[in-house]
Amino acid sequence: MTVGKRRRGLTVASALLGGVLVLSACSGGGDDASANDGGDSSQARVDEAAAKKTSEAQIKITPADGSDNASINNSAAVTVSKGTLTEVTMTTSDGTEVSGEISADRTSWKPTAQLERSTSYKLAAEAKDSEGRIAHENASFTTVSPANSFIGTFTPDDGATVGVGMPVSINFDKAITNKAAVQKGITVSSTSGQEVVCHWFNANRMDCRPEDYWQENSTVTLKLALDGVEGASGVYGVQQKTVTFKTGRNQVTYVDAKTKQMKVTQDGKTVKTIPISAGSPDNKTYEGQMVISEKFKETRMNGATVGFTDDDGKGEYDIKDVPHAMRLTTSGTFVHGNYWGADSIFGSVNTSHGCVGLNDTKGADDPNTEGAWFYNNSIIGDVVVVQNTGDKTVSPDNGLNGWNMDWAQWKAGSAV
Repeated sequence: MTVGKRRRGLTVASALLGGVLVLSACSGGGDDASANDGGDSSQARVDEAAAKKTSEAQIKITPADGSDNASINNSAAVTVSKGTLTEVTMTTSDGTEVSGEISADRTSWKPTAQLERSTSYKLAAEAKDSEGRIAHENASFTTVSPANSFIGTFTPDDGATVGVGMPVSINFDKAITNKAAVQKGITVSSTSGQEVVCHWFNANRMDCRPEDYWQENSTVTLKLALDGVEGASGVYGVQQKTVTFKTGRNQVTYVDAKTKQMKVTQDGKTVKTIPISAGSPDNKTYEGQMVISEKFKETRMNGATVGFTDDDGKGEYDIKDVPHAMRLTTSGTFVHGNYWGADSIFGSVNTSHGCVGLNDTKGADDPNTEGAWFYNNSIIGDVVVVQNTGDKTVSPDNGLNGWNMDWAQWKAGSAV
């Protein structure tokens, strides 16, 4: 190669190399040190700013977004860690606001009332961390529908004072097939320390009682922990509550259809003897231990409702103002006042269609009658023992009358 050619080659090489350097400079490199430093610093500042904008507060909403069949008791809980709640709003799908309360330490929130079944809810929560940075969380869910849930209607009521014969009776609005699971979610206890056992009469009713009547002046507690319990396939409990009631004095009344006398005892001592008229030979009164389940100062009694009809299909009797009536069976047995019968029948002859009648006056406003006395001195849950009628013993599930089943039979009806 000649010197000239060699020089021309170096020149081309330099030009190519210069081109490479120029291209490198256009892509952010080059010889300008300040340009390089400025680019790296800008990205670092962006990353740093992004980090500063992210709150450390972590909000959790239950149930999870999109849940269905959610609990009406335990849903809609909001909690936060690494921060405090600043605002929580809950609304139904139509925009109705649901009231709620943030805890004193501002780390949790819950609604102040039970939710409705088969309802869609939306929750929006806001919290801030120690640096004041804000975090948000949203969720929506739908509560369990009536078709997929069950409830139990129970007696006695919370806060009631009842007689010593009052069982805890629960009637479910859906047939229960998983009885053991449901029964395990129900506990009944007493300050008397008596063992309490529950008995299933059928798929919809469960009663609970001790072996003997409750001790007088004790407190009984019913706890329902049925929320989320599967009572049947795809059917869940929704109740979560505690109920307490008290027992009063021990009053047991003995009705003797043979002597036609009624003996009222309290704490084992006779306090009054009342002449009565029980069921006639053609319409005998059930025998057995019966519990007063309802009281009416006046009520209508129509024979057609309990199968006593004339040839025209109308009731053999229709009395619109029976005084001082106390129900003993679901099928229609009562202890009640009687103003239409002659005074001479009481203590002498059995004339009723199966009830136990006491002398009384029309209007239920005379406190001096036998009917008024017994009504005013009886409470729901008192026991009435009917004897010597010649009829069969009342069925244990006809009213609140499980006392007519011995303890071994009663325990055999438990699912646990």
